[in-house]
Amino acid sequence: MELIEDISRPPLVYVKGIPLIKYFAEALGPLQNFTPWSDDLLISTYPKSGKQQRVPQCPIDLILASRSRLCIPFFPGTTWMSEMLDMIYQGGKVEKCLRAPIHVRVPFLEFGCPGVPSSLESLAETPAPRLLKTHLPLSLLPQSLLDQKTKMIYIARNAKDVAVSYYNFYNMAKVHPDPGTWDSFLENFMEGKVSYGSWYQHVKEWWELTHSHPLLYLFYEDMKENPKREIKKVLEFLGRSLPEETVDLIVHHTSFKKMKENPMTNYTTLPSAVMDHDVSPFVRKGRSGDWKNTFTVAQNERFDAHYAKMMRGCNLKFRCNL
Repeated sequence: MELIEDISRPPLVYVKGIPLIKYFAEALGPLQNFTPWSDDLLISTYPKSGKQQRVPQCPIDLILASRSRLCIPFFPGTTWMSEMLDMIYQGGKVEKCLRAPIHVRVPFLEFGCPGVPSSLESLAETPAPRLLKTHLPLSLLPQSLLDQKTKMIYIARNAKDVAVSYYNFYNMAKVHPDPGTWDSFLENFMEGKVSYGSWYQHVKEWWELTHSHPLLYLFYEDMKENPKREIKKVLEFLGRSLPEETVDLIVHHTSFKKMKENPMTNYTTLPSAVMDHDVSPFVRKGRSGDWKNTFTVAQNERFDAHYAKMMRGCNLKFRCNL
């Protein structure tokens, strides 16, 4: 059997001052030649900014068996919106959304991994209209997406829940460096020394883009509070309409429980050699405000002071509890 290169715990690689997973950094060169199609739609988040799905253990040879179409979405922050959008595009027909795993239906733009097809190869096989996803900051996004005014949807989540979720993900996803202690990871998160850089910069620059680009900016907490309302915002942004009962079906089909059970959205074909589920399950709690179970009082006070400094003058408002 062909052996997969050891991908465990490589150091982050800096590109234009942004730290990235080594294999994603290596994929950025070819990505700069990416040509979007007129009806492409890009979904963007900072890592760990959305619903989390569990990845059960599976043998390493699955990655070899499925390598012709595999595109590992190491960060599931866009999964919820990806499934919502695919259901919208399929007119609410659940059976059509079972045609392939979500990471095949919605390719991850900057994906790269030894022995696995690149994102550009996956996109070449994706029929129009295409849904794409990314976690890239604007400085690393292919300029063609901005020049051609490709429609985009951004989902932002409060920084405290993102930090906790990201720490657990760093522990179990071996493409990241070792995260160290929670306290040291939190300091790195605050300073933007984690993969994809600063959360503060990411959410603010994508927010500013709404003033010059066709971009819908949504909040994870709003989606949790009232998913039907947010789906209707998406429909309006896309210039589409669906019957009320179809919107209700989408809300039901994309609930945390349904997506966790759905093999087309729960990543059950991905290898445990990449993600150690004994360390931390990919599905944790899927709710807002869980940061309180991890932050100490001192960490929370330090984080709040740093947050106030970094977000001074920005009118973005996040809810840390529902």
